[in-house]
Amino acid sequence: MAAASALARRIARSGVLPLCRRLPAWGRAVRQLPGLPLAPCRAFSNNKIQVEMNESSGVATMKFKSPPVNSLSLDFLTEFSISLEKLENDRACRGVIITSAIPKIFSSGLDITEMCGKSTEHYAEFWRAVQEFWLRLYSSNMVTLAVINGSSPAGGCLIALSCDYRIMAENPKYTIGLNEAQLGIVAPFWFKDTFVNVVGQRVAERSLQLGSLYPAPEALKFGVVDELVPEEKLQEKAAAVMAQWLALPDHARQITKSMMRKTVLDRLVAHREEDIKNFISFISKESIQKSLRMYMEMLKKKKS
Repeated sequence: MAAASALARRIARSGVLPLCRRLPAWGRAVRQLPGLPLAPCRAFSNNKIQVEMNESSGVATMKFKSPPVNSLSLDFLTEFSISLEKLENDRACRGVIITSAIPKIFSSGLDITEMCGKSTEHYAEFWRAVQEFWLRLYSSNMVTLAVINGSSPAGGCLIALSCDYRIMAENPKYTIGLNEAQLGIVAPFWFKDTFVNVVGQRVAERSLQLGSLYPAPEALKFGVVDELVPEEKLQEKAAAVMAQWLALPDHARQITKSMMRKTVLDRLVAHREEDIKNFISFISKESIQKSLRMYMEMLKKKKS
C-alpha cells in the first residue's frame, strides 16, 4: 500500500480532486520524466460541468455546476457524455472523481421539464441522451468515484450507483435513493439492475416500490454508499480511495469490471429502441403528465 499512500499524498497536495483520462495501455501508469517539472492541471469547462485534469496524478475531477440543483437536462446529459468521452480518450487519465460545485446538492436527477408537455421527438432525444450517459459511465474503463456532497435523488442516485465507489458527506440532512415511485414514475429496468448490483435484490425491491430516499446514515446501512465522511474531509478521503484503486494494475481491474457489468450493459444495448418506445408510451400518458404537472406546481410553491 506504499504506492497508494504516496499517490494519495500527491493527489491531496494538488489542491484538486484528481481527474483521470482513459487508462494508459494495460496497466502502465503515467510516469513523470526525470528532471522535468510536474505537469500542471488542465481544465476544460462547459456551461454545466467543469472538468480539471491533474497531469501528475492522472486523475480528473468532474464538477457539476448547473444551478439551482444540477438537474439532468438534455444539455447537461450531452455535456456529461462529451466530457466523459474526452477523458476516456485521454491516455493520461486513469480515474475520475464526480462531485458537485453547488452546496448541499449532488444532483436532483432527471429534469422534469424535459418530460412534461413536450413532443414525442423530444422525449425520444432526451431518453436516448439518458441512456448514452449511463452506458458511458457504467462501462467506463476509468476508476469512477462519486463524492456525494449533497442530496442525490433519482437520476442523481443513478450517477452515484454507476460509479465504482461512493463516498457521501456525513450529514443526515442529505438523502439519496431512487424515488421515482413517489412521482408516479417507474424506474427503468437498467436503473433497477444497477441498483440490485449495488444493494442486492431485497433492499432494491423494497426501496424501489416505496420510492425511498435514505438519509446518509441509512444509505450507509443499506449499502447505497460505501463510506460516510465529514464534509470537510471529503477531498482528503477521495484522494486516498482513488490512490488505493490506482495502485492496482489497470488491465486486471478493467477486465474484472467489464466481466461484472457486461450482462447489465448488454441488456440495454440490445433493447435501446424498445426502451425508448416504452419511455415515450409511458411518459405521454395523461395520468403521468398530470402527476408531473402537479409536482412542478408543488416545486414552484416551495420556491415562492
